Amino acid sequence: MGHHLLSPGTSYRRLQQRLDRNVTGAPESPQFREILKLLFTREEAELAQRVPTQLTSVARLAERLGLDPAPLEDRLTRMAAKGLVFDVEHEGRRYFSLSPVVIGFFELTFMRAGDDVPRAELARLFEEYFFAGDGRFAKAVFEGETQLGRSLVRESSLPKEPAVEILDWERASRIVEEARTVAVSLCACRHHAQHLGRVCDRPLRACMSFDSSAETLQRTGHAEKISNAEGLRILAECQGAGLAQTADNVRKGVGYICNCCGCCCGMMTAIRRFGIPGAIVSSNWIAEVNEAQCSGCGLCVKACPAEVLELEERPLADGRKPKKAVRDESACLGCGVCVSACKRGALEMKVRPARVFTPETTFDRIVTMAIERGKLADLMMEDPENLTFQALGRILAVLEAAPPWKAAIAIKPLKSVFLGTVLPLARWGAGGMARVGQAPA
Repeated sequence: MGHHLLSPGTSYRRLQQRLDRNVTGAPESPQFREILKLLFTREEAELAQRVPTQLTSVARLAERLGLDPAPLEDRLTRMAAKGLVFDVEHEGRRYFSLSPVVIGFFELTFMRAGDDVPRAELARLFEEYFFAGDGRFAKAVFEGETQLGRSLVRESSLPKEPAVEILDWERASRIVEEARTVAVSLCACRHHAQHLGRVCDRPLRACMSFDSSAETLQRTGHAEKISNAEGLRILAECQGAGLAQTADNVRKGVGYICNCCGCCCGMMTAIRRFGIPGAIVSSNWIAEVNEAQCSGCGLCVKACPAEVLELEERPLADGRKPKKAVRDESACLGCGVCVSACKRGALEMKVRPARVFTPETTFDRIVTMAIERGKLADLMMEDPENLTFQALGRILAVLEAAPPWKAAIAIKPLKSVFLGTVLPLARWGAGGMARVGQAPA
């Protein structure tokens, strides 16, 4: 009975705390409380705080919550249409998970137009929450080395040497070509900026999703299914408009490609405003300036979405001080936009000395991010009864591969998890092992 006597403010406060345990976090603020109130009804907020961030079947969730599956599925379907939960179909069964703030209900709010929510007011609140003050939200999202997005090098900017190797998951064109399903949405960041009255003139219909992500977004009305050929046309249009490509930070099952501008993109803004160069993981390439060829025109400086290029004077023996482009090596995303902008061939892409780490799957990325942010115990304890031996083995494999200092961050809080949860699960024996290889129950 006490649950039903909670004040509305308590419901939203508990939802904020639940979202803050996600690997990307959701720090408390007055703006965020208002965002939650505008997006979630009180009943939705109370249900959402009990939905795992790992995909869970309706039957399993109904059993866990003690609710009737049919009305629960109806409630979750309505929440999925609002972008508050993810809704995935697999082999005829539906699975739901709680949407984080990013990549989650912020994007889903602005990936389509309409009057279903007060988008102008939400745009203002999200802007203040994301970027006002000391950047607590940005730091919560981007504090680790492993990030949600990675930069894709523009293939046309690469050297023509036959020995140059670029893998399929590094090629935007190959990701689009080989996708089973392609869908396109409004760019959430530029649509958000449009409601603030400061959007640029770059393409708005530009955010592409693939395969299960595309099918989910199409089903909930957040994306429009298109052909692979149309996807390639949109990619070429966006590259022609000087946009950088940012993809899902995985090697297998890439879920999206964003076409990012420096003025509206939230990740690019975090890089510039809060000095977080790793907010987008760089590609395996880096831009280099040939000063002898550089005329100091500044086209590359204007084109760079992360603002890591600038013009500096280079004094000569004859007293002249011509300006040359200079690149910040530590912050270069390796996107190749500057190479396309340069008219004199003074910039070229070089292979980085060491390959950049890219997680194999979304699961691996989430676990790695949880380790880096000290949230692995939260991830494992979210739904302990649904922790399969397969999932546990994958978590341990990622943990073993992590540098010792990262593993040490995760080990201490995991002690209680293993003693209180994992060891009892291990006593299932054959019953527990039967779950290995199955989809979430």
